[in-house]
Amino acid sequence: MLKASFPEAINHEVFGFITKVSESLNVDCYVIGGFVRDFLLERGTPKDIDIVVVGDGIEFAQELAKTLPNSPKVQIFKTYGTAMLRFQDVELEFVGARKESYEQHSRNPAVSSGTLEDDQQRRDFTMNTLALSLKKENYGSLLDPFNGIIDLYNKIIKTPLDPAITYSDDPLRMLRAIRFSSQLDFKIAPTSLAAIKENAERIDIITRERIVDELNKILLSKKPSIGFKVLEKTNLLHRFLPELTALKGVQETEGQRHKENFFHSLEVVDNIAENTDNLWLRWSALLHDIGKAPTKKFDKKVGWTFHTHEFVGSKMVYKLFKRLKMPLNEKMKFVQKMVLLSSRPIVLATDVTDAAVRRLIFDAGDDIDNLMTLCEADITTKNPDRFKRYHNNFKLVREKIEEVEERDRIRSFQPPISGELIMKTFNLKPCREIGVLKSAIKEAILEGVIANDKEEAHAFMLKKATGLGLKVVAEEKA
Repeated sequence: MLKASFPEAINHEVFGFITKVSESLNVDCYVIGGFVRDFLLERGTPKDIDIVVVGDGIEFAQELAKTLPNSPKVQIFKTYGTAMLRFQDVELEFVGARKESYEQHSRNPAVSSGTLEDDQQRRDFTMNTLALSLKKENYGSLLDPFNGIIDLYNKIIKTPLDPAITYSDDPLRMLRAIRFSSQLDFKIAPTSLAAIKENAERIDIITRERIVDELNKILLSKKPSIGFKVLEKTNLLHRFLPELTALKGVQETEGQRHKENFFHSLEVVDNIAENTDNLWLRWSALLHDIGKAPTKKFDKKVGWTFHTHEFVGSKMVYKLFKRLKMPLNEKMKFVQKMVLLSSRPIVLATDVTDAAVRRLIFDAGDDIDNLMTLCEADITTKNPDRFKRYHNNFKLVREKIEEVEERDRIRSFQPPISGELIMKTFNLKPCREIGVLKSAIKEAILEGVIANDKEEAHAFMLKKATGLGLKVVAEEKA
């Protein structure tokens, strides 16, 4: 039998103050939504608490603040009819119970005052309609008109009203349904899933920023592929990530097939999710093969090829980030770098030479460990012997990286010979020869011809300069 009361859920000191204010103002109020849901799922105590007031939520928050120690500041959002304040370790948001109605072109509703049940039915999912009373006489009683607690225990995501209307009114709820499915490993009810598919084009009225916010939460879930598979199945994914859905499917020509790169990419994301919470490394895993769709070709001699897909993919990252209004900063550059270098350690694993390792460390810099984590996640073979061999190869690469780095200090590589020294030595003004010499010294160090050492680099410079017809005019000892 399901419990009808959960007073133990609302034992934070702030709830006692709320109950006293509700008595003094003679209004009913309830804690609702994520706080109740996460308590029942034993996901810990949320620090964000939503309070529904059957009355004026802003006025209630202002009165509450007067009674709380230190009278915390109340933030008022008149457009949404909400108020927020922070007390101790929690943030409380107050809203008056309301009804909502929507226009076709917008997800911003017209609102009017309503009952608690009006407020519950306007919410996205039955598991988020659960409310606990803060009234003294029935403190902690569960109010559940839509059987949300049953759906919660059955791990089902349902809407309190007709899902077609719910999703059409506010299309962001489609992404929220899929995000909760991924975060909680819940199933979306069949009627709800069908309604998402029917309303997929409605997602176009949602801002790119809100879409990305939900995508980030899906990517940060324990098994991101759950969410991305549903996004693809419901025809949502291609509306904002066509680069990813373009990877879907397998072509066969003259009996030769290539790998299914869409589901492979999702496997890579799941693999990397087991080892890192770095959002941008997870984005790198998701996008690491997007260059394969535009570079796919069939060659009668070698079969399917994807030449330069890493380079093409890294260029696509910029366009994707810009279109989705994602940060065009170091985070984007990190993803570009990971995509560009994603195959390098794989090639290296078959022939681990010092020179190749030095070049990899030089190009990856401080991101070398992240790159190796990505490449290890890229092993999705189901052959146990091959799986073990690939991981052992990458273990050797990691060991070689550590050995070369300790000896040659490539990760913090700084040219041992500066442009200024070259100019002074040969009495040069800015010219092509300076760049030629610097590049030659760098290549010599990376190839292991000379050590990453100023004395050896200086001697190499003098020898190389002779071939360029340069004469020393200001010899400086190294």
